[in-house]
Amino acid sequence: MAVTAIIVVVTGVVLANNGRFGGVVQLQNLAYDVALSIRQAQVYSISVQRYGTGTDDFSTAYGVHFETALSQNYMLFGDVDEDGFFDREPLPNGENVSPSPYTIRNGFQIIGLCAPAGSDATTCMNAYPSTQLDIVFKRPEADAYIRKNGQSGLHSSARIILRSPRNDVMSVVVENNGQISVKREASQ
Repeated sequence: MAVTAIIVVVTGVVLANNGRFGGVVQLQNLAYDVALSIRQAQVYSISVQRYGTGTDDFSTAYGVHFETALSQNYMLFGDVDEDGFFDREPLPNGENVSPSPYTIRNGFQIIGLCAPAGSDATTCMNAYPSTQLDIVFKRPEADAYIRKNGQSGLHSSARIILRSPRNDVMSVVVENNGQISVKREASQ
C-alpha cells in the first residue's frame, strides 16, 4: 500500500511537470538553433562561401538579421552591398541566403533585442532596447560587426532574448570578438 502511494505521488509529480520540462528543453533547443545560425554566418564568411549560384563572388560578408516586429522570423543574409545591414530590395530575392528566413514556431518568440548586451535580459531590455539587430562577419576575421536599429555605429555585444509560451526565457549573446553563448534568464 505504501509503495503504491509513493508510485502514484512520483508519477503525478512527473506528469504535472512534464509539459514545463518539455517547454524548457524546446526553448533551449531554439536558443542553440539561433546561436548556430549566427555561427553559420560566421563560418560562411571566414571560409569563403560563394554568394549565389553561377557567380565568382567569394568575398561576400554574411550576417544574421533580427527584428522585434518579426518576432517569429530571422534572416541569414549575404551582405552583397557591403553596408553591414540586411537589405530586402536590391536584388530580385533580396540578400536572403537559403534556408532563410528561419521561422520560430509553437508559440516561441523573440521578445527583445539589445546592443550592448547588458548583464542580463532585464537590464538589456530596460537600458539598451533595439528594434533591429544586424550581426555581420567579414573575412578574414571571425569578429562580429554588431549594429542596431539601422545605425552605422558598432557595438561591443548583442543579446537576442527568446521566450517560450510558458514565459521561460533564454538569451543568445554575441560578443564583438565572435564569441556566441546561450544563457538562461529569469522569467519575464
